[in-house]
Amino acid sequence: MILLFDLDGTLIDSTEAILESFHTACKKLHFPSPKDEQIKKLIGYPLDYMFLHVGVPKEKVWDFVAAYKEHYRKISKQKTVLLPHAKEAVKSASTFARLGIVTTKTARYSRELMEHFGLMDYFEVLVGREDVKHPKPHPEPILRALSCMQPKQGESVWMIGDTKLDFEAALEAGINAVGVLCGYGTKEELKQYGFPLKKDALEAVLYIQKSMKEKN
Repeated sequence: MILLFDLDGTLIDSTEAILESFHTACKKLHFPSPKDEQIKKLIGYPLDYMFLHVGVPKEKVWDFVAAYKEHYRKISKQKTVLLPHAKEAVKSASTFARLGIVTTKTARYSRELMEHFGLMDYFEVLVGREDVKHPKPHPEPILRALSCMQPKQGESVWMIGDTKLDFEAALEAGINAVGVLCGYGTKEELKQYGFPLKKDALEAVLYIQKSMKEKN
């Protein structure tokens, strides 16, 4: 079995780091900073998409992304925390599945964060924004992870995530999914996709483990 985890809102809470970096980039480049709630609604999308959708002109978007990353790399470890039960979720999942991370964050910073939390060794692969041409909700990140992990014929694959981007990517990639309600997607938004919804990553992992046992 293969379990693929999203990061923001699924295993980690980097809201403070994201908001601070966003506001810092806007201030540096003399652009009116959007409200926190507006930014939060876009978390999960690539940074260029986020800046574009708060009104940054298309030709200036990458300047904002660069300014964001410059600040984010300085503060990400201090201002990111593991979500409740995330460490237990990863450790529990590793006892019955092979694990990967599929995120829209930059892979380099994601890997550093997971190493900081002592969890990177549990994962075979980490696919980030710079590893693909098309980020989630496109299936490319999931397919990229699976091409690295080489699932055996008939091996079941699950995606655990907190937004519709994870669900849409899973559907397009033809894999199973479980949603978590500890992140940025709302219950109303997620339930229309028909996947099971759980409180957090640990509940999702235990649900998948139970499903596997019942199937066998």
